[in-house]
Amino acid sequence: MAYEEVKVKKPLALRLLPIASLVFFLGTWQLIVDFEVLPSSMLASPWQVIQLFVVKLTEANPDGAVLARHAWTSIQEAFTGYILSLIVGIPLGLFMGWFVVAEGLARPFFEMIRPIPPIAWIPLTIFWFGIGLAGKVFIIWIAGIVPCVINSYVGVRMTNPTLIQMARTYGATDWQIFTQICIPSALPMVFGALQIALAYCWTNLVGAELLAADTGLGFLITMGRRLARPDMVVLGMISVGLTGAFIGVIIDRVEKRLLAGIRR
Repeated sequence: MAYEEVKVKKPLALRLLPIASLVFFLGTWQLIVDFEVLPSSMLASPWQVIQLFVVKLTEANPDGAVLARHAWTSIQEAFTGYILSLIVGIPLGLFMGWFVVAEGLARPFFEMIRPIPPIAWIPLTIFWFGIGLAGKVFIIWIAGIVPCVINSYVGVRMTNPTLIQMARTYGATDWQIFTQICIPSALPMVFGALQIALAYCWTNLVGAELLAADTGLGFLITMGRRLARPDMVVLGMISVGLTGAFIGVIIDRVEKRLLAGIRR
């Protein structure tokens, strides 16, 4: 009989705890601004951010685009870089984890590139790609490929050696062991890379949009700084956080469905 997770219903107090925590945080934030612990010129209050949110749903000024357009531009850029990092990083990590030649060829370059912050690539990116979409996608791709390679590599390395030895005993080739034992064994780590890479890509989005962007959530934050509008800066930050969290929930549910199908 398949194992089924038993869900225990939480007490009402525990279910209300996150809401109470959020209300306390917002109330404290509002009081800090109202009593001028930090003036409104330095920190916008939650009410000011909510008002701006309502305005930006339909009003393009002063930054030139409504909030939905900023969000859609950022999602397009982040997902393009994210998908490219998965396409390149996961196979590369899997091959490095099993094939000695692949590890010998790729690992020295990867170890040199891995410690470099993605933002440090911005000057070279401008030289190579200009200030268009390709440059932003490259920065995001650099951010996402590192966890993809590492997780996939470690996942293959963690394959049960008993299974590998048994397969060799029955005459399996290296390619058969790799495709039929190592890759399935590495899948939990690979799926973990999906979440980590998404976080890396999304957090580097603002830096990528510093490349002379005219729309995007990072551009919204930059324009808020230029116009001395802390409410615009905070709205951009909250939008980045909520959009990233929403995308993360979607990927988490897809991951659970796929892993459940594989285990069956």
